[in-house]
Amino acid sequence: MPGPSPASVVRVRSKERKALKRILRRHKTPQCLVWRIQIVLLSAKGYTNSKIARRVGKDRGTVRLWRARWVEATPVLQAAREKGASKRELSVLLETVLSDAFRSGTPGKFTAEQLAKVIAVACEPPEQSDRPVTHWTARELADEIVKRHIVDSISVRTVGRLLDDADLKPHQSRYWLNAHPEDPEAFDAQVRTVCSLYRQARVLHAAGVHLMSTDEKTGIQALERKAPTLPMRPGLVERREFEYIRHGTRCLIVNFEVATGRIVAPTVGPTRTEADFAAHIAQTVASDPTGPWVFMVDQLNTHQSETLVRWVAAECDIKVDLGVKGKSGVLQPMETRKEFLQDPRHRIRFVYTPKHTSWLNQVEIWFSILVRRLLKRASFTSVEELQQRLLDFIDYFNQTMAKPFKWTFTGKPLAA
Repeated sequence: MPGPSPASVVRVRSKERKALKRILRRHKTPQCLVWRIQIVLLSAKGYTNSKIARRVGKDRGTVRLWRARWVEATPVLQAAREKGASKRELSVLLETVLSDAFRSGTPGKFTAEQLAKVIAVACEPPEQSDRPVTHWTARELADEIVKRHIVDSISVRTVGRLLDDADLKPHQSRYWLNAHPEDPEAFDAQVRTVCSLYRQARVLHAAGVHLMSTDEKTGIQALERKAPTLPMRPGLVERREFEYIRHGTRCLIVNFEVATGRIVAPTVGPTRTEADFAAHIAQTVASDPTGPWVFMVDQLNTHQSETLVRWVAAECDIKVDLGVKGKSGVLQPMETRKEFLQDPRHRIRFVYTPKHTSWLNQVEIWFSILVRRLLKRASFTSVEELQQRLLDFIDYFNQTMAKPFKWTFTGKPLAA
C-alpha cells in the first residue's frame, strides 16, 4: 500500500527571506499571513510537516497546502528576481502568493446599479429629501432608499455595512477654512517662500542662521481635577475625573528651531501683548546677539507692532526716521511695518505666513504634541505649577523627542 506523498521541497532565496522577515516585523501584518510565512520559512529549513504544524498551531493539511502554494509560485518569483523587482514590489508579490485564493461567495442581493443609487442617496444632504436634519443615520437612509423604490427592502445593518464598505461616515464632520486670497499670485509666492526656507533649514543652520517657527499658545488653563485620576489596570483604561477647578491661564510663546526640532527660549506669562512678544524676541536673540535670525510668524498685529519695529531698528543699528505710528513713515500703517520687519537685508527679519494658513507654521505641529503629551490629561493646582510643568516638558522634549519635522509640501498644489 503506497504511503503518504512526500512533502513539497521549499526553497527560499536570500532576498525573499529578507522580504518575508520584513513583513513579519510589521505591526499590522494579519495573523493569517504571519503563520503562512512561518510555514514557508520553517519548510525551507527542512522541518517536517508534523513539526511545523506543532510550531504554528495548525494541522498538517494546512502546512502541506501552503508548502505547495509556495512551490507553485516559484516560476513567478524567479521571473520577478530576473526582472530586478524592488523591495516594495517583491513584498507585494509575496503577500499575493500567500493570500487566500479568490472565492466567488454567495451572489449579492442587490445589483451594482442599486448599490450605486444607495451610495448616491447617502452623499446627498437630507434636506433634499425633506428631512429637517443635518446628516443621515443608517435607519433614515434605509427608510429613504425603500421610499424611493431603489430596493424593496433593506435592513439598517446592511445600510451600515454598505456605508462602511464605501468609507462613508455621515456621523462625522470636520471644520475647514476655504481661504480666498485677494491676490492668488502673491499668496502662492508667500507659500513658496515659507516652504523654500524649510527646505534650506539645515544649510542655513550650518551657516549660522537661526530659522525659528514662532507663535503663541494662549489661554492654557490650569485645571485641577476634583478627584485623583485612576490609573489603568488590566481590562481598564485610565479614568479622569470629569469635574475640575479653574486656577487661571497662562500664555506660552515658543520658538521651534526648524533645523533641529528643539524649542528655544520659551516664554510663559499671563498676557500676550506686543510688549510681551517683543520681549520674547529680544530674549531669544540674546542667545546669539550677533547672529542672523529669521522668525516664521503669522500676521497677528502683535507680530507687526511699533514696539517690534523699534527694537529691530535698534538691534540692527538701522539709522532711519521711523516716523510716528498712525501718522507718518514706516510706523504709520501696519503694512509698512510688515515690509520693514521682513526686509531680507536686516540681520533679524520676519517671514509671514499667509492668512488662514496656520498649518504652514511648523510650531503648530509642536503645539499639538504639547496638548497630547501634557495638557490633555494633566491636573494643575495653580498657574505656577502649570508654568513649571510647561517648562519641564520643554526640557524633556528637547532631550528625548526633538527632531526636525519632515516637511514634504513644496508650495505647489498637491493635485491638479
